[in-house]
Amino acid sequence: MLVDTQPATHQHVPASPEVRDEWIDSQLIGVLMDNASMALLAAVLVIPGLIFILWDQVATPLLLGWLGMALVVLYGRFKLLEVYRLRYDSVEGMQRQAFMRRYVWTWGAVGALWALPVAMTYLQTTLQTQFVVGLALMGYGLLSLTAFSAWAGAFHAYINSLVGTVMISLLGVQWWLGGSRQDYRMTMVLMFLLLVFWFLLRMAGQRLNQIHRSSFELQFSNQELIDSLTRQTQASLRAVATKNRFLASAAHDLRQPVHALSLYADWLATEPEMAREISPRILQSTRAINELFDSLFDLTRIDAGNYKVRLQNVDVTQLFADLALQYEPIAAGKSLKLRTHARPAVIWADPVVLRRILGNLLSNAIKHTQRGGILLALRQRPDMLVLEVWDTGVGIAREHQQAIFQEFFRVSQHQGTEDSLGLGLTIVSKLATLMGYQLALRSEPGRGSVFRVMLPAYTQNSVSEPLTPHVLLSSQLMELR
Repeated sequence: MLVDTQPATHQHVPASPEVRDEWIDSQLIGVLMDNASMALLAAVLVIPGLIFILWDQVATPLLLGWLGMALVVLYGRFKLLEVYRLRYDSVEGMQRQAFMRRYVWTWGAVGALWALPVAMTYLQTTLQTQFVVGLALMGYGLLSLTAFSAWAGAFHAYINSLVGTVMISLLGVQWWLGGSRQDYRMTMVLMFLLLVFWFLLRMAGQRLNQIHRSSFELQFSNQELIDSLTRQTQASLRAVATKNRFLASAAHDLRQPVHALSLYADWLATEPEMAREISPRILQSTRAINELFDSLFDLTRIDAGNYKVRLQNVDVTQLFADLALQYEPIAAGKSLKLRTHARPAVIWADPVVLRRILGNLLSNAIKHTQRGGILLALRQRPDMLVLEVWDTGVGIAREHQQAIFQEFFRVSQHQGTEDSLGLGLTIVSKLATLMGYQLALRSEPGRGSVFRVMLPAYTQNSVSEPLTPHVLLSSQLMELR
């Protein structure tokens, strides 16, 4: 079972361009639909005026037919706005874009509707009426800049339909009614002016669309910055809390060995003849203080990035022998057996880091083992080397198997085990990450644990022969029990 060797952290990951664009498009659609109500109100106010002006200028059936189409379109636009408010106003992303793809044609229908009065009046009514209709046409076009430019698809559908329908109407009326050469010339001039008007509208609409988009891009970036600052503030607060917890825990764990050392020194001063009995206890308290300071200094250097890695050839057999020489007396003091097993091997690593990793794992195993023993072994897999520390200790419950690598974490309910600051496994985790090693843990409460440090294959320089399989390790562990 692989275990995450680092505490959970929440690092800020910038949003992808796709996520940003999706959010911006959603906001632009929201602006478009907010402006749709304004355009709907303008249409309601303009239609009665056009009907009043054209009533005695255009055939009544034709005018009433256009009025009926206008009412149907306006009702459809009202219902469309209602659907958006009920279903899409509270959602963002792809759903809004799907809504626009489904109904963008309605903006084209509105553009065609406002262009039809040109077909009813051009060369058929007084110049004053044609002038008013032309002014209304320009108003419709200019209105689209503020009402529809937020969403390029709707804006283009509207102005293309508006100008296109007007040009077709001009040509159609001119062909249907005929007329003088002057009329044809005027029609050509009007079509040219319409093309210029369409081009200017399109350019202005694109510029306004870019302004809308840039505004929301800035808003998105600002929100990301705010979120990042919020996370950094929270991280700073957590760091302060960690430092306070660090000081409290360090003070608590230092108090006991320092107090004991003081008592032993007073005892030795008053009864020098007890030196043989008191000296080992003084050494034990001194060693506890030294181990605590070593752990604190190691953790500080790793976090500060000042831990210098020095790679060289490491003889695993000699490394295991040195560790056994250091930790066998400690294990023997608890009536535990410490065994090592490794075939001759040389790996490319930092010997100090490797010794610190395995030393902390051995120290942790000894602290939490009351009977049986500990096995330090090296195994070879096809793609990696695996350093293992087995113990027959109290084991670790599943719910604690990730937390034990966090700073200051201790499983207090393990009765009969030694207390400590809870930094040993944290240092193991940080050093393993520093070296690019993987950590794995397998444990059963009441039966023991095995910690594995997995080294990439490229760290291996040579191994004289295949290493002992897992079965042999298990059998040796059973002997320890």
